[in-house]
Amino acid sequence: MDQLHFFFFPLMARGHMIPTLDMAKLVVSRGVKATIITTPLNQSVFSKAIQRNKQDGNEIEIRLIKFQAVENGLPEGCERLDLVPTDELLNNFTMATTMMKEPFEQFLQECRPSCLVSDVFLPWTYDSAAKFNIPRLVFHGTSYFALCVTDSVTRYKPFMNVSSDSDAFVIPNLPHQIKLTRTQLTPFDRIEEEKDMSPMIKELRESGLKGYGVIFNSFYELEPDYVEYYANVLSRKTWAIGPLSLCNRDIEDKAERGKNSSIDKHECMKWLDSKKSSSIVYICFGSVAIFTASQIEELAMGIEASGQEFIWVVRPDNEECLPEGFEGRTKEKGLIIRGWAPQLLILDHEAVGAFVTHCGWNSTLEGISAGLPMITWPVFGEQFYNEKLVIEVLRTGVGVGSVQWKRIDSEEVKREAITEAIKKVMVGEEAEGFRSRAKAYKKMARQAVEGGGSSYNGLTNLLQDIRAYSSTSD
Repeated sequence: MDQLHFFFFPLMARGHMIPTLDMAKLVVSRGVKATIITTPLNQSVFSKAIQRNKQDGNEIEIRLIKFQAVENGLPEGCERLDLVPTDELLNNFTMATTMMKEPFEQFLQECRPSCLVSDVFLPWTYDSAAKFNIPRLVFHGTSYFALCVTDSVTRYKPFMNVSSDSDAFVIPNLPHQIKLTRTQLTPFDRIEEEKDMSPMIKELRESGLKGYGVIFNSFYELEPDYVEYYANVLSRKTWAIGPLSLCNRDIEDKAERGKNSSIDKHECMKWLDSKKSSSIVYICFGSVAIFTASQIEELAMGIEASGQEFIWVVRPDNEECLPEGFEGRTKEKGLIIRGWAPQLLILDHEAVGAFVTHCGWNSTLEGISAGLPMITWPVFGEQFYNEKLVIEVLRTGVGVGSVQWKRIDSEEVKREAITEAIKKVMVGEEAEGFRSRAKAYKKMARQAVEGGGSSYNGLTNLLQDIRAYSSTSD
């Protein structure tokens, strides 16, 4: 029987490339050949992990396509989403990705892979795959819940029935009663008339529905109502194969996921080893959200007033914003990491008791897999939807009261709300309930990826489906 060959093509953004690398490692562990498509600047995100995988006898190949940044009005070397200096240039970044089409199709013609797993934000890859009769699987990189909310909001437009941006409305037809406000919706989900939708957003929407099916970094037991809703009510073919981060068993893989850490992992672990079980609050907002100086100050004062010990990952461009004397006053209680943190190692450490997160799906699922209660602080993307999953469906966390969708210059959350949310999850009367529910999901997550678990079987089914497709199309 011929070996299956999967092509993976993620959007050039850390939050998309990291789970794609995990997916590639996962299929390779099942005897499938994997090739990742990226640009020269992003090769470093994958190369060390691929090297380590090679030593285990599993080979992942990388194919590079030149990214035409300057030709599309972007700064030299702007090959990744977090390097795009302003939101006004996001369209230029999208245009530059479409220029990758021709060289990409040459790779498809040359290698004839069994299937293509490509990012929802690369909609043109559907046509490229169709040209060579290669099944294209979409990877959204988010939860079933978030896509069900998106579908309902865009289909029924419940936001049109309220008189102000701050009035809550119910999302129709979902298994739970979920309420949102207009300010929490993504700008794309707030569009009232089809004619007001940009061709790019239209293409994204349509391409997400086209193709052979959808792969999810999730597991059945986490959101069973929404897996069923997505498959049966929305009639989409899907496979849940997550949590993908659990394929990183190796300390080095956990420490260097996506980038070398800005702190020595041994130093970080030593600091955590000296702390009591479940006593540390870990605070991190991913690589894309940007807070104002005053919001950083409110966060610092909120952390300090909570009296809890903490690890806080601060973006290098935010470190000047730390209030004067903050580090000196908290040096016994806190560890500040500037830049990139070994997040999986930290989350899995028994000293960590809660996670303050922006609710990006990778971080949310990593927190769930580590069995941690969460303090939710969504900023943009579908993060406000993921927050609802954590707080209202799973009931493993508390929100800080963030209600304004805004990627850059995000601010509005006051120190008192931050202190209150941290205390509620760490020492409040509900803390034990949050902790025990979170621990139960951790157990379910681990069982899902073991032999015979729902996600293990999900991947088996996916490989069988692709094999069947290949044999009928030969």
